[in-house]
Order: sequence, then structure tokens, then C-alpha cells
Amino acid sequence: MNTANKITMVRIAMIPLFLVVLYLDFPFNRYVALAVFIVASCSDFLDGYIARHYNMVTDFGKFMDPLADKVLVMAAMTMLVSWGQMPAWVLLVVILREFAVTALRLVAVEGGRVIAAAWSGKIKTATTMVCICLMLLPISEMLNLLCWAAILLTTIYSGVEYFVKNKDVIDWTDM
Repeated sequence: MNTANKITMVRIAMIPLFLVVLYLDFPFNRYVALAVFIVASCSDFLDGYIARHYNMVTDFGKFMDPLADKVLVMAAMTMLVSWGQMPAWVLLVVILREFAVTALRLVAVEGGRVIAAAWSGKIKTATTMVCICLMLLPISEMLNLLCWAAILLTTIYSGVEYFVKNKDVIDWTDM
């Protein structure tokens, strides 16, 4: 296992740690969880950089890295929903976008085409991670609303962009 994949595995191991810290009731648990979330989020950028820069890209990494990101974000957003800081329908939109884009990529691969990550997807990921960090802090109701609205808007925009740019992947006349 190369360095990039080891970093991905550490990120995966940090997800249960993040959740346990949030569930435990001790002073400053949200700040400790925030630190874990920040380290896990930054490791996403680090393992990607290492994999590309040092030619360590593997099939394992291509599969596990985005899966780790999605599980980390979904775990955090699920906690935010359970605390009443985010409506459940926002989480549902995020989950639907992830399934839809993944399905689009699978159909494209069947046709011999690879759909690379779009910049809007990277912006969505960065926006989501920053907003989750803010929402783990004691912030105003208005800032909380702006955070989940930003997550929602970047999620919808990037999802629509994937389908518009790759509309030829699906034969819509088959319906």
C-alpha cells in the first residue's frame, strides 16, 4: 500500500473517531470533532496531491478516496440534521446528487468514456467542508442558514453541470 492510500485509510479511520467525539458529552467536544474533521478533510487534498505528484494513482485509491470523502461528509451532515442545524431534505439532495453523478459515471464507463471530476465538483466539496466546519462551531442562526444554503446551491449546480456537459452519455430516447 502506497503513501497516498495509507492517508486515505487514515481518513476512513477518522470517521468513527469524529462521530464518537460528537456523541460524547464533554466540554469542547465539538471543537475536538472540528479538529478531527479538519485533519480528515485536509488529508483528502494531501493524498490526492501525493498520488498525482508521485505517480501513486491506483485503482484502490480511485475507489476509496471519493468514498472516504462522501462518508465523512454524510456522517457530519447526518449529525447536523440530528441536531436540527440542517433540514433533512438538504441532506437528501446531497445524497441524490452523489448517486446520480456516480450512476452517470458508471454508464459512461460502460461506453468507454471516463468523466473526470469537474471544477464545480471540487468547489462543491470545498464549500461543503468549509460550511460543515463553520456549522460545528457555535454560529448564528443566519450564518447556519447561509452555510446549508451554500451546500445546497453548489451541490445542485455541480450535479446539473455534470449532466449538461455529459448529456450524450445517456440515450434519453430509450425511455
